[in-house]
Amino acid sequence: MIRAYKFLMRPTVGQQGALTEMLRDHCSLYNGALQERRDAYRHASKTTVRYGQQSVQLKDIRVFDPERQGRWSFSSQQATLRRLDKAFAAFFRRVKAGQAPGYPRFRSGKRFDTVEFPKDGDGCRWDSTPHDPVTRVRLQGIGHVKVHQHRPVMGMVKTISVKREGRKWFVVLTAEQARPEPLPATGSVVGVDMGIASFLADSNGGFVDNPRYGRKAAVKLEAAQQGLSRCKRGSKRRRKAVETVARLHRKVRRRRLDHAHKTALGLVREHDFIAVEDLKIRNMSKTPDLKPDPGQPGAFLPNGAGAKAGLNRSIADAGWGVFLAILVAKAEGAGREVMAVDPRNTSRRCPECGHTAKENRPTQEKFHCVSCGHSAHADTVGALNVLRAGLVRRDARKG
Repeated sequence: MIRAYKFLMRPTVGQQGALTEMLRDHCSLYNGALQERRDAYRHASKTTVRYGQQSVQLKDIRVFDPERQGRWSFSSQQATLRRLDKAFAAFFRRVKAGQAPGYPRFRSGKRFDTVEFPKDGDGCRWDSTPHDPVTRVRLQGIGHVKVHQHRPVMGMVKTISVKREGRKWFVVLTAEQARPEPLPATGSVVGVDMGIASFLADSNGGFVDNPRYGRKAAVKLEAAQQGLSRCKRGSKRRRKAVETVARLHRKVRRRRLDHAHKTALGLVREHDFIAVEDLKIRNMSKTPDLKPDPGQPGAFLPNGAGAKAGLNRSIADAGWGVFLAILVAKAEGAGREVMAVDPRNTSRRCPECGHTAKENRPTQEKFHCVSCGHSAHADTVGALNVLRAGLVRRDARKG
């Protein structure tokens, strides 16, 4: 299996400058390759330029510009061209699927933050000074950079990436390793219902509180963004304000990730089988369509967009998609099984008699079956129905 590791780098002042120049030159290569594709297609011949043709040109580019493009790893530059090629492949895939295509855009130096080295030993070397107790990574054109390695790397390192986050630099490794031994069986199964009031409810009656990190940071974020809006563009004060806003967003993201990892780990350790809702989060957070007023041309009726915007913020703050992805990855490594089921009517179906009706859920938290009178917390009922549907689907697969 492939596992990723992310470590903080501690470059010197000179190495920081070289890392910044490396990102700048790779960004220039990316934008130049994009411009070539655009110009070729706009020509009367409608020529399509592909990755193979642009990769062949790299040798001439490096010879023509030895002080910039010639400094860096040839393989990392190929990876940058592949990155552009993947962007075009995704664009054409969306066009064929009838989705909003989103044509690949030029990148500014501030938004180009990652350079990938496809193979350890080709332009880069992990743990380049094994005789030294301090871990270092060697990067072509930069040298040996100190790394704060806070945990051991298991397996064979396959790829190395350098990533800039604000003023900090990170190295991201992917390592191929043997599949770990599965955790001991517990004989326990559980269903999980995702929510807003509580982050999740399980079929055993347990609840995990929603930390709402985004809402807690909203006051500081609002003040920082207002300060940013008052700064003159291009000024030093504006650059500092941008860094402040970005730092607050990164803190929220890290806290949300930490909560997701700990919650998923607890579920994986305690249960052999975990049933979850197959949520279409993008559809759930769509903006309501406009409602034209037939009596007044050019006017629109209320469509609840304000309330929906608040709900969308709560859904994004909960981070359901991140949590479910982490849960699946941890379960795979631990030998557990995660089953996604259709979430429709799971909180409206009575777990005792099976009666399904909208009236069974009079409030957000309360469930009361109008047929048999069964009462419980609505999220617990939803988790029970998710578990039963998951067990049925698992048995059908085995059968």
